[in-house]
Amino acid sequence: MKNTRLPPDLARAWDEIEEYARGYGLDFFPIIYEVLDYRTLYETAALGGFPTRYPHWRFGMEYDQLIKGHVWLGSTIYEMVINTNPSYAYLLEGNEMVTQKMVMAHVAAHVDFFKNNMWFAHTNRKMLDEMANHAARIQRMVDRYGYEPVEDFIDICLSLDNLIDYHAPYIKRPESQTIEPIVSDDEPQTVEGLRVDRDYMKGYINPPEFLALQRQRADQEKARLKKFPENSQKDVLLFLLNYAPLDRWQHTILEIIRDEAYYFAPQGMTKVVNEGWASFWHSEIMTKKALHPSELIDFADHHSGVVAVHPGRLNPYKLGIELLRDVEERWNKGRFGKDYDQCDDLAEKLSWDTKAGLGRQKVFEIRRLYNDVTFLDEFLTPEFCMQQKLFTFKYNRDSDLYEIASREFKEIKQKLLFRMTNFGQPYIMVEDGNYNNRGELYLRHRHEGVDLKVDYARDTLRNIHRIWTRPIHIETILDDKKRLISFDGRDYHERKID
Repeated sequence: MKNTRLPPDLARAWDEIEEYARGYGLDFFPIIYEVLDYRTLYETAALGGFPTRYPHWRFGMEYDQLIKGHVWLGSTIYEMVINTNPSYAYLLEGNEMVTQKMVMAHVAAHVDFFKNNMWFAHTNRKMLDEMANHAARIQRMVDRYGYEPVEDFIDICLSLDNLIDYHAPYIKRPESQTIEPIVSDDEPQTVEGLRVDRDYMKGYINPPEFLALQRQRADQEKARLKKFPENSQKDVLLFLLNYAPLDRWQHTILEIIRDEAYYFAPQGMTKVVNEGWASFWHSEIMTKKALHPSELIDFADHHSGVVAVHPGRLNPYKLGIELLRDVEERWNKGRFGKDYDQCDDLAEKLSWDTKAGLGRQKVFEIRRLYNDVTFLDEFLTPEFCMQQKLFTFKYNRDSDLYEIASREFKEIKQKLLFRMTNFGQPYIMVEDGNYNNRGELYLRHRHEGVDLKVDYARDTLRNIHRIWTRPIHIETILDDKKRLISFDGRDYHERKID
């Protein structure tokens, strides 16, 4: 078997980069590097960075796309790193030394982010072993039940793996059911009204309409306690795990898919700030410490490729590094706080410099506490949008072209935040697991100004039905009207609801 560990020249380069990175205050898990040829690297990338994963056609499809992109379009994966302790990182065999050094500095910053950012705090740092365990368990199911039934059920689960509660690890959600009912069925609640010391006053203190209202409220409270689930549930997969009529092997697969979805979720929640942090430090370490004069042109070429802006696409590396640099400069010059915000003199603002020197401290604070939504919400400014020439765009049916829609800061920020919040995906919640008192599942789409794609919604209902086995309904808003889309296992139905 080929030895993929670092050769002596790369090992020396890593020792140098590691010393510089720690000197800047980066704090990362031990990093184990492996050097792979491009085919092996793309195979590993198709598996999400984990060499041992369960068998599925999706990974083969992703590998095929990656390898075709490399061969025909010249796209290259320079590095890949996974969030474990120790962390594993993969380098592409044959890259020149300056590229490998830049990648190592980039990786060190990524691992620093994994270790210290609060949104990664709950993740399984032994996921490499867990992935191998998942693969072994699924392989046993394939041996017992056959490849096609297992693969088909994995397909269903993967199509629903975004129906989780991304914030569940960080906040306490109401449970789906209370453990002990407040009102017992064998002890019906009696409404007696307000306490009255004199009998002749009962009719005045507790008139019949008041007692009727009290009984109605008591009945509503009792119905609420019997509601299933008692509280709306955002983690649809967890609800299905708890209550769907699954075979044991199906339950295991759904649990595996859900666990992996939660493991990868923080990477999606921090794409801009994480890649910005890694690019910020590979640039700092290389230009100020590790770059030899003879490597300058090659480094500039590779770095510019990383942060290049492409038409119609948001580059998280570019947005992240530029906004971090902007924050560092602002906090170094004291361009924050009440006095600065209330200054109306543009010339004074442009020359504002209190020599505060707090920039580096602030970016480390961002690394520790922020995800993409909070990062952009707090630190994106009109001046930054103007400097970076940001704008929103939309499709013009008449010209059959995408055109600039607005350069207004409010609209730019709104579009960015909408794209980052919940990964731009719809909010779907479980409202009732016994709809119509027939065990049907009632879901609700929390409308955020964008209608559901009906074809996607129908596919989702069909796949949830495969798990729940009884009719599925989803409440949504289409064309400003409340609708209920249903699937009974054979046909789809849509109707207006009040």
